[in-house]
Amino acid sequence: MKFIKSCIKERSSYIVGTGALRTEESIEYAQAAVEIGADALLVATPPYSLPTERENALHALAIDRVANLPILLYNYPDRMGSHMGEEYLDRVARSPNFCAIKESSGNPNRVHLLARDYPHIQLSCGMDDQALEFFAWGARSWVCAGSNFAPEIHIAMYLYRACALEGDFDQGRRIMSAMMPLMRVLEQGGKFIQCVKHAMGERNLPAGPPRRPLQPLNKDDKRALEQVIRVMNTTFAQIEEGQG
Repeated sequence: MKFIKSCIKERSSYIVGTGALRTEESIEYAQAAVEIGADALLVATPPYSLPTERENALHALAIDRVANLPILLYNYPDRMGSHMGEEYLDRVARSPNFCAIKESSGNPNRVHLLARDYPHIQLSCGMDDQALEFFAWGARSWVCAGSNFAPEIHIAMYLYRACALEGDFDQGRRIMSAMMPLMRVLEQGGKFIQCVKHAMGERNLPAGPPRRPLQPLNKDDKRALEQVIRVMNTTFAQIEEGQG
């Protein structure tokens, strides 16, 4: 935490993750985050333990009590085994610090539910291949894996600008259509982390190999990913020329 803080200084908001198996560990992380000057916390479901919604909410509220910082929830039931459902949301919403949620369930109905019934909890896209749907339902942030190696296309120039800033969803659909082959590789290919790390290396931003037990991409997977990125870059160069 201290190292990252020393790198970004005050250039950007600093959100610290508190994910751990036990509530006591998450509380320790939250306390440390406060001490080093974090701006907010990311609170996820403890993995492996499969808490009920009530237990999970009490976990989050315990972290909130010791930190008193804005909190971005992280709902990823496929990886954590438990779901931040309505009972959970109703309980944590009693504290105003729970102000946003990174939604990674992959269920479009969850996007509708959050936008309609919990408008006080800001909606953040946590599924790259559903970004257009999130923006259409009012999301104004996107935690996107592809931005590690293609930030221009994901955020600065294209989809975010078209949808979130300009409200041009016709253009947004065209952009998303061009991005979908990459989205499928990242979200549905089963080698999410390996793909991101390899693509970063291709942009001279070496992120090292994936941590074991994950193994690096094989030659065929590398070629397939590189081809998808090349086609995407060519398509967006054409889009940019048309806009110019």
